[in-house]
Amino acid sequence: MSYSPLDIAATGQHPFTDYARWRLRVSEDGRHTWHYLNTDEECRAWPQTDLDKYWLGLPLNLPPLPEPEDALAAARNGYTFYKRLQAKDGHWPGEYGGPMFLLPGLVIGSYVTGMGFKMEEKLEMIRYLLNRTHPEDGGWGIHVEGHSTVFGTALNYCVMRILGVSADHPALVKARAVLHKLGGATGVPAWGKFWLSVLNVYDWEGNNPVTPELWLLPNALPFHPHRWWIHTRTVYIPMSYLFGIRYKMEENDLILSLRQELYPENYYHIDWPAQRNNVCKADLYAPHTRIFDFLYSLLGVYENCALPPARRAALDYCYKLIVQEDENTGYQTLGPVSKMMNLIVRAHVDGPESDAYKLHMEKRQDFMWVCTDGMMMCGTNGSQLWDIGFITQALVETGLAHEEENKESIVNALRWLDQCQIQQNPKYYESSFRHRTKGAWPFSTKTQGYTVSDCTGEGLKAVLYIQEHVESTPKLVSDQRIYDSVDLLLGMQNHDGGFASYELIRGPWWLEMLNPAEVFGKIMIEHSYPECTTSVITALSIFQKHYPQYRPADIRRVVERAVHFLHKSQMPEGGWFGSWGICFTYATQFALESLSLVGETYETSPYARKACNFLISKQRSDGGWGESYKSCELTAWVEHKQTQVVQTCWAVMALIYARYPDPEPIERAVRLVMSRQKPDGSWPQEAMEGVFNKNVTIAYPNFKFSFTIWMLGRAHRYLAELKASQTSNEARQV
Repeated sequence: MSYSPLDIAATGQHPFTDYARWRLRVSEDGRHTWHYLNTDEECRAWPQTDLDKYWLGLPLNLPPLPEPEDALAAARNGYTFYKRLQAKDGHWPGEYGGPMFLLPGLVIGSYVTGMGFKMEEKLEMIRYLLNRTHPEDGGWGIHVEGHSTVFGTALNYCVMRILGVSADHPALVKARAVLHKLGGATGVPAWGKFWLSVLNVYDWEGNNPVTPELWLLPNALPFHPHRWWIHTRTVYIPMSYLFGIRYKMEENDLILSLRQELYPENYYHIDWPAQRNNVCKADLYAPHTRIFDFLYSLLGVYENCALPPARRAALDYCYKLIVQEDENTGYQTLGPVSKMMNLIVRAHVDGPESDAYKLHMEKRQDFMWVCTDGMMMCGTNGSQLWDIGFITQALVETGLAHEEENKESIVNALRWLDQCQIQQNPKYYESSFRHRTKGAWPFSTKTQGYTVSDCTGEGLKAVLYIQEHVESTPKLVSDQRIYDSVDLLLGMQNHDGGFASYELIRGPWWLEMLNPAEVFGKIMIEHSYPECTTSVITALSIFQKHYPQYRPADIRRVVERAVHFLHKSQMPEGGWFGSWGICFTYATQFALESLSLVGETYETSPYARKACNFLISKQRSDGGWGESYKSCELTAWVEHKQTQVVQTCWAVMALIYARYPDPEPIERAVRLVMSRQKPDGSWPQEAMEGVFNKNVTIAYPNFKFSFTIWMLGRAHRYLAELKASQTSNEARQV
């Protein structure tokens, strides 16, 4: 048996890279890219930092910190460690991985456009996929914690082959057996059909139509694509372009071989039109509706007689929107899927010598993250703003921001928040159907430049906390810029009183019946989310305390409607359903924080009391909480196999916000979180923290620092208050 130089031998020997040679470069705007140093001279000139070593899984060899005597001391130890991971520009870089369909887009999109990778990048992507095979059968799932699927296995199998791994490698023999057992690649969901068609190992006739002419319809129509959820429409634009021209990689030996490897039957005898609605049961999460199948059958008829002038006009319009998206976002685009699709379109139209091609290649690096398991593609170019917003609020609320040894760190964080705020609308604002961005904070960086409601809320809160509560900090964000942020939030409330993610709800509810993706839920339109709504309530409430003269009536009206939305969206059991974190512990924490700021607590509000009782009913015998990502899929609480530190912190924070009167559950949880803390102040990584589209988990590894520090510091203060209150009551009784 022979292996290519990239293969891992059956003996376990492997030619992977030396992690001591990787370095993370962080730019002032929050951009981070990984670089491999080939010589000892380069390594000496650019030494590794604790930040590099931590994310690579290399030992930091730190001395143990003093054993904490109480929760606040444990929080202080946590921040003593976490400060080491703060970049010089003030933010905290981190991984944002987990979905297993992102790396295939990176590799396939690069391969078909002739955009190569460095050898060390190839090696680490191979390492990542080998480390992420399912432990039971050797396949890959839709995300790292999921079961093996055709979507994950077929696409990542192709990635391994493109990167140079031979078909007879033991890992690929095993993955191929899984794929064939699931019926082969014919049953891959829609996005998988698309990528395999681009690679020319799946016939375009096996795809349901992705008709670009829909963009030529009148904008006023309720189903026009500009009314779809922003992630769906930004993917649909380049996808429809590539479908419209039936783009495919030129045949070569690898393509011909993959056609044999991916299918248990003869590739050239497959009835491709019959595969359009063929989705493996292991993959299917959101089945087609009858109206979907009917309407797409009509589009199929249209595709057989599409008018060339209409098709050309539609393609030209889609290309224009792609160019505008690239330029609006500095070639980051909204996310990694649309980015790689945009790249293929720009390579096809503009060519590999164009500036567009070169800029896409440069910004491609922003999504490629090296971790202990190898190199992945992240869900965006990072979660920079999201992470810095939470830790800065934690530092202020716990009092750690006021300690002299943390002043420089908090000022650096404020400087980063200052430069990250978006101070103008997109270059192509109305013509690219974008929501306004002036005054917003994004999820990641200003360059990427998308408004997100809860990110704006958390960014605004962080700035207000630091500038208003931490002595001697400069006032970098002016009143006018704070007003811009408030104006933006006030304009994002939906008709139901809630807040969506990127923009207002634009489409009718029944568009969800036309969901083509099969593996994601609720992706066709924006929806009001409890988490987004609560971030806005808390931001506006805190703002009003410091700026009571600015638009008080508008703020009061918006907050009242938002609180009414929260009341209506509470689940019968007492929690709130989380769409961006796992799941009830996550959303219920945010909900009780916002309710507390409008005076609703355990003693005064039936909603808060019901939520606290729900959380208490889920506390485990060890004092913690543990919730599975399956809660998000099933919309019902599902226990995790292990207690989770981050979820425990969310639950305790919720109880503290609601002023739960019994200290015993909180004390037990504090002991659990403190027991998991390492001597150097850190906490180990546990299960995935985030989720999106109901069915895909995603990592927020910085949460295990921000929320532990936050909870421990808050719990220390709250438990002291409860004890003092109890002592006072006893004294009065005497």
